[in-house]
Amino acid sequence: MDETTAPVLDPGRGVTKKGYFWAIVSDDRGHGGPGPPIVLFRYAPGRSGAFAEQFLDGCNGRFLQCDAYDGYNRLTEVVRLQGPWTLVYCWSHLRRRFVKLVRNSKSPIAEAVVQQIAQLYAVEATVRGSSPDIRLAARKAHSRPIVAALKPWFGSTLAEDIRYGLNHWQGLTRFLDDGRLELDTNPVENAIRPICLTRKNALFAGHEIGAENWALLASIVATCKLNDINPVAYIAETLEAIIAGHPQSKVDDLMPWRFRKTSSQHQ
Repeated sequence: MDETTAPVLDPGRGVTKKGYFWAIVSDDRGHGGPGPPIVLFRYAPGRSGAFAEQFLDGCNGRFLQCDAYDGYNRLTEVVRLQGPWTLVYCWSHLRRRFVKLVRNSKSPIAEAVVQQIAQLYAVEATVRGSSPDIRLAARKAHSRPIVAALKPWFGSTLAEDIRYGLNHWQGLTRFLDDGRLELDTNPVENAIRPICLTRKNALFAGHEIGAENWALLASIVATCKLNDINPVAYIAETLEAIIAGHPQSKVDDLMPWRFRKTSSQHQ
């Protein structure tokens, strides 16, 4: 899960106010899971963690991969049948801090940390798409020693960035105990990047309902792309099916991940 700003026109004032698009991605392809990749964007007028809790209501997952924004912390206390959410943090966010240090200070410690994190990604590349058990075995054999060797280095003088790593160590290392988890939040960041580009072109949404519609359309387009489906073809044929009276009881047949199969049959 991730969020980004969404400028929305404030009626009557002639200025824009800051809203937020929240992105939720479910993508099991990294561990060979059977579920289809899905992206859901939701609009909210703020960045409070209460919106994250609201948008995740009804989701059956146990883990939430996110950045270390403290708004997500409330999810660790949510009362639900599956228990509170367990937060899994992102090595890519940690890596960026040290890459910046290397660029600005030429610190040999920071450069060594970047190299070690690169080794973690090299391990992940060898098992991407494999089953959780295979991924977990590779992480225990190769990634865990790298992570264990990294932690003592965090006693160096790189205070702010080291504190970030140590303060979020538990969430950063959860991927070592579950083969379904990813090393970073890149899937959701990749999904949210087009929103940022579109935001620059569109300037702002005309009102909050417009922002909600924007989020809805972005969800459809992003999910189509993840499923390697042409969004324009999907939207056109799906609208035609709805107009032709496609029964609501069979709405699952209209999902993007089923489009390739039904479309090829139609052709």
